Amino acid sequence: MKAASFVYHRAGSTAEAVTLLDDYQGSARILAGGQSLLPMLNMRLWRPGALIDINGIDELTRVRVEGPTTVLGALVRYSTIEHDPVIAERLPLLARVVRHIGDRQVRNRGTLGGSLVQADPTGEMPLVCLLLGATVRAMGPRGSREIPVAQLYAGSYATVLDPDELVTEIAFPAAPAHVAFAERCRRHNDFAVLSVAATGDRGPGGRWSGLRIGLGGVADTAVLAPAAAAALDGTGLADDAIEQAARLALDVIDPPTDVRASAEYRRHLVPVYVRRVLAELRRSGPGASGTSTSNGRTS
Repeated sequence: MKAASFVYHRAGSTAEAVTLLDDYQGSARILAGGQSLLPMLNMRLWRPGALIDINGIDELTRVRVEGPTTVLGALVRYSTIEHDPVIAERLPLLARVVRHIGDRQVRNRGTLGGSLVQADPTGEMPLVCLLLGATVRAMGPRGSREIPVAQLYAGSYATVLDPDELVTEIAFPAAPAHVAFAERCRRHNDFAVLSVAATGDRGPGGRWSGLRIGLGGVADTAVLAPAAAAALDGTGLADDAIEQAARLALDVIDPPTDVRASAEYRRHLVPVYVRRVLAELRRSGPGASGTSTSNGRTS
């Protein structure tokens, strides 16, 4: 099957893209990397009246530093995230997790903004952006606004963005240097069955603080496990503390049953992967890359 007919526009600026979105009153879609959009068009799951190509807007491809904040344009490609030295230094978890997304071809085209707007509950980028406390900057005909990723999603594949709003940037606060990540996939490049990430700071005495634990693929959106993280605050991540956190993580999930896994299987995997990730975090150094599992999928 091929896509239904649509009008194609190539926007030269964010203002022009927003104007076009407003003109089509919700019937237009933004074309960025196209890794999720084009298959949905070809299956006719989406039948937009127009596609607005934003790939010519250079300002959306930039990585810049604003004091402690790192700002990535919505068109920053996965391949840029994978290799950019600024991102590697300031956002080590983002640089690490992006390697689990698809293959080289996908990472050469896929974009950070596109992944966030797609709102795939198994997506690696929504999980990492949630865990790192990122904020989405969007522009629409009524002006610009900032939306914390924690407030971005209305449900599976649904955001709170208005149809005439364009994501322009994603801003990240200063990130902890200690990170860990693992995910389970049925096969290489497939969608994740579930994923778990954790960050934190370790003091000179080996005590941990500022811990955050996030899970993907186990609810309508990526979720944080604040009670599990709080149980570890001030500890040295001993085995018994990790075991308690793994049990507490079950309280925040509502896993689906789909073609990749049952809800029961995902529920079984959550404490297994939380323990694995926290054990890796315990032995990590700043930005260290420990052992994790199978590669990810496209966005």
